[in-house]
Amino acid sequence: MPAAKGPTTMMSALIVRAIVDAYVLPPLDAAGEQVGMVWDPTVALMQRISAGERADGIVAIDWALDELAARGLIDPASRRPFAQAAFGLAVAQGGERFAIGSVEDLRATLLAVPSLVYSRAGASGIYFERLIDALGVGDAVRAKATVIPSGLTGEPVARGDAVLAVQQLSELLAVPGLDVLGPFPDAVQETTDFSAALFADAANRQGAAAFLDQLFSQPVRAACLASGLIPFFE
Repeated sequence: MPAAKGPTTMMSALIVRAIVDAYVLPPLDAAGEQVGMVWDPTVALMQRISAGERADGIVAIDWALDELAARGLIDPASRRPFAQAAFGLAVAQGGERFAIGSVEDLRATLLAVPSLVYSRAGASGIYFERLIDALGVGDAVRAKATVIPSGLTGEPVARGDAVLAVQQLSELLAVPGLDVLGPFPDAVQETTDFSAALFADAANRQGAAAFLDQLFSQPVRAACLASGLIPFFE
């Protein structure tokens, strides 16, 4: 009798959490596929991997997959470009609509807003740290900021614990009770590319491949477009 197939374990950046929960996991569950998700910002996922943690597949920022490929930890033939994300800002539903259309608007808003939240380990937070210094408002912004280690910055804003959330647009759109103000101005915007791949030593390659097939499906593509992501697949 063949050995029973174990559950699939997938590591993933938070950017696709809402999409995976709505469009990837339900059909896999209906097909009897057990999938355990490890959700973290890409930096935190890389720390887990460096500490020896493994999964069957991963969805993360391209620089991380480049590094994993160089270390021989992912199967390069399985790698697939997924989507591009942009950074943005949000307030609680019905909150003040701060102007962010130009760099000067953004700078003025960051100085005027009484409180804000960003993530220390997320790509948005890492970039935001550089941006506020470049705008000359770093000390003023840090003095009133809540910096969470990881997770969705929109959640404390939706609860009323802070006024402004900074994160990838798709992550902001995933939080109920928020009004997204929009993306950063083009002059200071930075996009982030995400890809997916199987680990070279994946214990359940079949399950991980099924997850990726569902991730690169038409319902997911439509959900990406609706959530501020630019999909790299047709």
